[in-house]
Amino acid sequence: MGEFVRLEVEGPVVTIRLDRPPANAISRQVSDELRDSVAESGRRDDVRAVVVWGGPHTFAAGADLKEIAQLGPEDIRPVVSALGDALTLLEETPKVTIAAIEGYCLGGGCELALACDFRFAALNATLGQPEIALGIIPGAGATQRLPRLVGHARTRDLIYSGRRVGAEEAMAIGLVDRVTPPGTARQEAADVALRYANGPTLALGAAKVAIAAALGDVRRGLRVEHEEFVGLFDTADQKEGMAAFLEKREPRFTGR
Repeated sequence: MGEFVRLEVEGPVVTIRLDRPPANAISRQVSDELRDSVAESGRRDDVRAVVVWGGPHTFAAGADLKEIAQLGPEDIRPVVSALGDALTLLEETPKVTIAAIEGYCLGGGCELALACDFRFAALNATLGQPEIALGIIPGAGATQRLPRLVGHARTRDLIYSGRRVGAEEAMAIGLVDRVTPPGTARQEAADVALRYANGPTLALGAAKVAIAAALGDVRRGLRVEHEEFVGLFDTADQKEGMAAFLEKREPRFTGR
């Protein structure tokens, strides 16, 4: 339905497909199209389960730094809000959602996967939140959703270091739910999604709401993360970190 995000319906299962080669970088337009696709999936009666997929090579490699590197706090606010709102809508949709991950799943791409109920990762998948190397933090939910999956200590390790993990380590720490051979993540996700789609979807939706209630006030935590993320776009370290990435050199951080 959009230029970079489209819906592919097969029976009662819809795949929300990111298609912005070569890396599925998440721009403001991608975030808006993602929100529209999630909303469309949620209101369609013929859709009973959802797969999120970035294609056979890359799930999503993170934010479009060329778009945001020079933005200040008030300019970045609507950009990160667009992605955050799309992911909150995805997390709260009453239908079962599964991320099918091939290749890079980093930054905002990893946050997209975290907003799904389940994550199926192919052996060639690489996941992580590398924002710290840019002088910022995740801004679309990772600081809130990651601890619920891997615990606070592992969340600190992943976010403080920015390191990337392969599919098998991701499975071992609880970041993903299933590891598949390369090229099969989408099909396995679709097969499982179909079983849920043919099940008691009202009960599944009720279970999803009840489980979310047990996790506490996630929306408050997301607001705190949002403000901390926005504030970092007023720092020299953010400008240096993103410039260094785009110029393919090591950053020189000063703590300012």
